[in-house]
Amino acid sequence: MPSLTFYGAAQEVTGSCHLLESAGEYRFLLECGMHQGGDDIRRIKSEKFKFNPRTIDAVILSHAHLDHSGLLPRLVRQGFSGPIFCTAATADLLAILLRDSYGLYRRDLEHENLRRVRRGKKPIEEVYDEHDVDQVLALCEQAEYGQGLRLNSSAFLTFHDAGHILGSSIVELKLEDYGKTKTLVFSGDLGNSDSVLMRPPANLAEADVVLMEGTYGNRNHRSMDATIEQLSQVLADTWARHGNVMIPSFAVGRTQEILFYLGRLHREGKLDNWRVYLDSPMAIEVTGVYNEWLALLDEADVRELRETDRESFQRFLPSLTLSQSSEDSMAINKVSSGAIIIAGSGMCTGGRIRHHIKHRIWQERNTMIFIGYQAQGTLGRIIVDGAPHIKLYKDEYAVKARIETLGGFSAHAGQSQLMTWYKSFGNSPRLVLVHGELEALQALAGKFDAECGVSALIPELGESVAF
Repeated sequence: MPSLTFYGAAQEVTGSCHLLESAGEYRFLLECGMHQGGDDIRRIKSEKFKFNPRTIDAVILSHAHLDHSGLLPRLVRQGFSGPIFCTAATADLLAILLRDSYGLYRRDLEHENLRRVRRGKKPIEEVYDEHDVDQVLALCEQAEYGQGLRLNSSAFLTFHDAGHILGSSIVELKLEDYGKTKTLVFSGDLGNSDSVLMRPPANLAEADVVLMEGTYGNRNHRSMDATIEQLSQVLADTWARHGNVMIPSFAVGRTQEILFYLGRLHREGKLDNWRVYLDSPMAIEVTGVYNEWLALLDEADVRELRETDRESFQRFLPSLTLSQSSEDSMAINKVSSGAIIIAGSGMCTGGRIRHHIKHRIWQERNTMIFIGYQAQGTLGRIIVDGAPHIKLYKDEYAVKARIETLGGFSAHAGQSQLMTWYKSFGNSPRLVLVHGELEALQALAGKFDAECGVSALIPELGESVAF
C-alpha cells in the first residue's frame, strides 16, 4: 500500500521533502529542499535526513527553487545514486542555483573557519562539495510536459506545467497497487494565474490523492493592474523624494517578471529617468536561460518582447545595467538617487541585497519593495512585519526607508486560485495540504470544507499517510 511521509514543508513554507513508498516496490522522494533563514553554515550542518538516502530509488523534482532542491548535494553525499526526474528547463536552472548556493556556502565557511582558527578552535568541515553538485546534475533525467515515464513496474510519472517558474511542474504519479491503479497528484508550487510570462497551471481531471501547496491559503493577491499602478506610484513618490529603490528578488521568476514590467513602464513613458541595476550574477545567468526558453513562456507576453525586436530582457529595458562583479556592485553605493536596485536574495537571507540594505535602509528618502513571499525567521519577514530596527553584519540599523509589498507579483496561487485548481478534479479526491504556515493552511482547509465538503488533512512533520 502506498504511503506518504512528510519530512519538510509540513506546516511551514520551506524545506519541501516528502517520501512516497510502497513496501518492496519503491521509495521515491518528492523534492529535497533546504530550509531558508538563519545562518547558512549552521542551518546546512543541522539539516538531517530522517531516512537512509541509499534506500531512495529516485527523486522527483517539481522545480529548481532551493527550498525544493537545495539538499540534493547532501543526499548524493550520503549515498543516493538514483535518477532525479525533472523537466529540461528545471535541469538548466538547477545547475545555476546549486552551484551558486555552494559558492556562497563555501565562501561563508572559509570566513567562519578563518575566525575559528584565529581563536584556536577547530575548523568546520564541509558537509558537501562541488563534486556532489556535479553528481546531482549528472543524475538528472529530463522529461517534457505530458511525456509519460515508467519509473518501474508499479509507477508511471507525468509532468504538467505548474506556471510557477520556468520548467516548474505538477507531478502526476499513477501507482499500481494489488491490481488497481491509484493516482497521486502533487501540485509542486502552483503559479499565480495572473503572472506575466508564465502560463496558467494545468488542470487535471482525476486523482485519488492531491498533495497541494497552500503558501497563500489565507488570502488572495491584488490584481495585476492594481499592482502595477501601485508600483508606478511608489516609483513616482520615491523619485520625487530623490531616493533609491531596493527590490530583494528571487533570481528565478520574480527577477524576470519585474524586469518585464519595468520595461513596459519604460515603453509607456512612466519610468522617469530611473537607472535599473540587476545586481546578481545568478539572476543575470538565469535571465539568459529564460531568453533561451521563451517558447515555454506565455505566448502573448513573448510576442510583446518580439514585436519590439528585442528578444531579451536587457534590450526590452534599455536603462538596465548588469552588475556582475563585486566592484560593479559596490559602485552602486555611489549613486545618490535614481537607482532601482534588484538584488538577491529574495528573503534577504544572503547575497548582495544585504549590503544595499546596510547602505540605504536608514534613509527616509529610500524605498524597499518586496515582491515575493517572506518566510518566518528571515530578515525580509522581520522588515515586512514592521521592525523599527534590524541587525545586520553585527550592527544595528534603523528602518527608516518606506517599506512596500506588491502582492500581485507573487509566483504562488492565491486562495481562490488554489480552490479553482482543485475543483478541476471531478471526483473530489482526498486532499493533503503542505507548504504553508499553519494559519494559512487552516484557513484554506476551512474554505474547502465550507465550499466543497472536503476535509483536508494538514500533516505534521514526520507524519505518515497511507492511501
